[in-house]
Amino acid sequence: MAKKHTRMIYLKIALLVALLVAASTPVATVTSAVNKSSGLDVAGMDKAVNPGDDFFGYANGSWLKKTEIPSDRSSYGVFDMIAIEANKRTSDLIREASKASNDPEARKVGDYYEAFMDEKTIERKGLMPVNAELRQIAAIANKASLARILGSQMRADVDPLNNTNFYTDRLFGLWVSLDFNNPRRNVPYLLQGGLGLPDRDNYLGTEKDDLELQTKYREHIATVLKLAKITDADAKAARIYDLERKIAEAHVSRTDSADVHKANNPWRLREFSTKAPGMNWTSYFRAAGLSAQPVIMVWHPAGVKGISALVGNQPLSVWKEYLIFHAIDRASFLLPKAFADESFKFYGTTLNGVPKQRERWKRAVSSTSGALGDAVGKLYVRRYFPPEAKAALQAMVKNIIAAFGRRIDNLTWMSPTTRAKAKAKLDTLYVGVGYTDHWRNYNGLMIIRGDALGNAQRSELFDYQWSLSKLSKPADKTEWYITPQTVNALNLPIQNALNFPAAILEPPFFDKVADPVENYGSIGAIIGHEISHSFDDQGSQFDAAGRLLNWWTPQDLKHFQEAAERLAAQFDAYEPLPGIHVNGKLTLSENIADVAGLSAAYDGYRAAYNGKPAPDAEGFTGDQRFFIAYAQSWRGKQRPETLKLQLMTDGHAPDEFRADTVRNIDAWYQAFNVQPGRKLYLSPEARVRVW
Repeated sequence: MAKKHTRMIYLKIALLVALLVAASTPVATVTSAVNKSSGLDVAGMDKAVNPGDDFFGYANGSWLKKTEIPSDRSSYGVFDMIAIEANKRTSDLIREASKASNDPEARKVGDYYEAFMDEKTIERKGLMPVNAELRQIAAIANKASLARILGSQMRADVDPLNNTNFYTDRLFGLWVSLDFNNPRRNVPYLLQGGLGLPDRDNYLGTEKDDLELQTKYREHIATVLKLAKITDADAKAARIYDLERKIAEAHVSRTDSADVHKANNPWRLREFSTKAPGMNWTSYFRAAGLSAQPVIMVWHPAGVKGISALVGNQPLSVWKEYLIFHAIDRASFLLPKAFADESFKFYGTTLNGVPKQRERWKRAVSSTSGALGDAVGKLYVRRYFPPEAKAALQAMVKNIIAAFGRRIDNLTWMSPTTRAKAKAKLDTLYVGVGYTDHWRNYNGLMIIRGDALGNAQRSELFDYQWSLSKLSKPADKTEWYITPQTVNALNLPIQNALNFPAAILEPPFFDKVADPVENYGSIGAIIGHEISHSFDDQGSQFDAAGRLLNWWTPQDLKHFQEAAERLAAQFDAYEPLPGIHVNGKLTLSENIADVAGLSAAYDGYRAAYNGKPAPDAEGFTGDQRFFIAYAQSWRGKQRPETLKLQLMTDGHAPDEFRADTVRNIDAWYQAFNVQPGRKLYLSPEARVRVW
């Protein structure tokens, strides 16, 4: 709800990805055509920068100097440019749906949007939409009823494989997906939660900035309580914050959370009371709709144990204060303006440095698209993604997969046994392009004009119940976790599957007037990136069927892990902010996929030109154009607050260093004559070659 569309919007679900229609062009056409209108932004470059010292600055320096981050954004770059256009399209579709009379699903889309935009009704209702929840909390009389309320609040909008949990302020989160050990069935995964700030380290940090954020969060808690006319707000805010800090101390770190082997913990329901005492688990699971499940996978055992102990040993009165605050805070984006403004002031400005809140219609579009994603997605693809586009994109992905397969065949260090398993995994990879083959329907979801918060709450509960329904259905590796109108993409190692939505096929990722070499450098590399996720430090732990199973020979696994460690160390050395380095371990999956994806895209580009470089254009050789296009696909800038938050919580390294991953590719050195002594120079033996 509120946190889904405000606080957590700054955490990307996965890497941006794009697809290339022109890749299906016959090789003869590719080799003979040189488009005079280059897809490169030459004016945005800074040729005064030596590419061997700062390739990101060389490719993007002038753009970085001239471009200001819009006042309603925490960052701005290629992703945002495409997303802005996609949002405009989505906005038009949603507004048109508000006038629909003969399409019940489209009418729900329109009614949700209109209710969000009805500020007069929202102001008139005041806190009335949350009063029922506040009365339930006030009626908590013992720890069993506390557990019942906590269980009823569980929601299922999480993806632990990508370190995202949109409902971090719920005590626990649920993820329903394939079983690590038996991918033919779905199981529930239980994840740690309970925090208002994005990460445990926000509470535990002792630097000046950390202490300032902690003070401002306590002030935010008190302000929300005061707006709700709750007495003794400052004292209650102190107790609420102290409880959250205790919860943070119980949490496992982001790095540990990314270790899937630490997440493979099947607990029977009867074991929870002995393994994690403190919570009345019978009441909790009954309220959460999970009491019939024989086994629950506990992703964070230490976190679950620590949080459960706090439920048992912390005063009931403090838990009630905590629940009251979060009930109001998470609803603030659809409460009267004073609440919405305070929510943005903290989660937008303080936490991410954004000075100006987005216009209401933009927020309404985001919320509507999130609540009724597939319904909006149907409208989107009907107008903007015809069947022939999907077919062309599927052909492009097929080409990149073939290139990756050739790389596997040519790995001199890999044994025949491991190679056969890797090829089997590649051969069974499901690639969803454009949109799902199985649209969700929204029958049973009640959307009412004039009930904005109620619509959002019912949508959350509807999503949760839909997730629970999967527990009684066969596993589906073709399931999508992302909507067509989303400018993003997703790799699902446990399903051995990829999702590439429709909305990404736009310049500058894909430019239909650009030469194929430049599209290979941008879109091709990103497609390769997503494919590579099936073989990164996490994806490589799952076999072709999606089982968490080692399919490597000991010697091959040792080689892979040594290469991964060297890449982690490479990124550990980067220092985006004074004294704050990139976490090479946290970002390792993405960094491996960047290196492997760029390598596969380069091979694909050369194959498209019959093994030769593309023709010169705009004063650059074909290989130079490929690498410049790659660096420009990572063009972007961030506010310092957002950058710091990313370094703490995100599995993606800052864009600058992702662009500089070219330093691991031999062809880049030849293209730009990068010699020893340059800042990015790596000796041949120091260059990381994972796949």
